[in-house]
Amino acid sequence: MAVVGHIEWVDFVSLSRYPAEGEVAHATAWAAGVGGGGGVAAVVLAELGAEVDFYLALGRDAPGKAAVHQLTERGVRPHVAWRDETTRRAITYLIEGGDRTIVTIGRRLAPAGADELDWERLREADGVYFTAGDRAALEHARAAGVLTASPRGREALDGGGPQLDALIYSQEDADERAWAERIQDRARLLVATDGARGGRWWGAQEGRWQPVPPPGPPRDSYGCGDSFAAAFTFALARGDSVAQAARLGAELGARALSRTGAP
Repeated sequence: MAVVGHIEWVDFVSLSRYPAEGEVAHATAWAAGVGGGGGVAAVVLAELGAEVDFYLALGRDAPGKAAVHQLTERGVRPHVAWRDETTRRAITYLIEGGDRTIVTIGRRLAPAGADELDWERLREADGVYFTAGDRAALEHARAAGVLTASPRGREALDGGGPQLDALIYSQEDADERAWAERIQDRARLLVATDGARGGRWWGAQEGRWQPVPPPGPPRDSYGCGDSFAAAFTFALARGDSVAQAARLGAELGARALSRTGAP
């Protein structure tokens, strides 16, 4: 399996509640690590037992180097296009019950097809999840057996280009929903997650899936959608039906809800 996309280096800050304007709040817990759509998906794929190649761009800075170390420790093989700018960062505020608010800092870095990376490995991949990159990077990704994407890869997806097997997005995210509607003709399947209501797919075929109860108390909704997308792509790539892929995605999304921070 492979991911072509982006990360953020994320500071996760737990609070008992969101502070009021002007208030000083004290964190109850905190941690830092790789997050972002591509980072979450790559680690989830590794946890599912896949051999994972991750094509991304990072700044030549401490967060970029730490991201490579952490991804490698978690069983992911990074293919890095190094940039002379800062790695994008984010602060994620978590409150009791699982709600999260994200503040991103800096420009999102993404790989380009012209970067001297081992793109040929994608010809051996059973499946690729695409979250960021240019049109040429998307063309490389299409060499895999199955290609799914997030609307966040909009720079490559807008206009012409290769067909996707599935476009996966959050029904609750107005920006993702608007972009999915704009580029829906690019995908064989549209797959919309809808939180605790489950979700649906339509296009070449149509159906719904039911939500899966989390294996523990809800702690943090960060990464639930990308965990779903990673598992959905994994299942399609190994030959599962769309319904089976959605079920596995729902299980991994529910598991993410019971974990704090990125996987």
